[in-house]
Amino acid sequence: MQLVLNARRLVVERIRATLVIGPVGVLLLSIGCFPAHAADAGKSPTPVKIAVFDFELEDVGPAAAIEGASTSTAAIMDRVSGAARRGLAQSGRYSLVDVSKANAKPVTEKSLRDCDGCDAAIALQLGAEQSFVGVVRRVSMTDYYVQIQISDARTGKILNQQAANFAGGDDGWASGVAALIRHQVLVE
Repeated sequence: MQLVLNARRLVVERIRATLVIGPVGVLLLSIGCFPAHAADAGKSPTPVKIAVFDFELEDVGPAAAIEGASTSTAAIMDRVSGAARRGLAQSGRYSLVDVSKANAKPVTEKSLRDCDGCDAAIALQLGAEQSFVGVVRRVSMTDYYVQIQISDARTGKILNQQAANFAGGDDGWASGVAALIRHQVLVE
């Protein structure tokens, strides 16, 4: 009988020890791993050098032939390009490479969308790791599409390609581009 009582006491003591040591052990293990985890959280990956070329306008709307290009459209496209650059730079994932000195014909003629990936080689010459080409395609006075393509500058491989349809006048193009970058390009 004494043997059974001793065995029960031993089992109860082990259970109590496990109940106390278990949570304490987990706590100590968590604390032990925390500094390593915190050190990793403090490290941010090196931003990717990206050449963000000026957005191009493809106007296929019925009024395109009548209106022609205007200085206001050029100013709007500058705002669109600026919104894209700001969004990428503020994310911390990208470091912008200056593209203002790029004088390749597709850049100056704003025809990168039709150059079969020549943007990657131009970006590489500028010291970038990736190239960014964006197009606003106006289909009517109130409907437009935004297309974005990010490519590896060394290989020309397309890394990210996004498109979205928006409604609104040309004064809203910059916010449409910013939304596309924020909600589709920068998501992990």
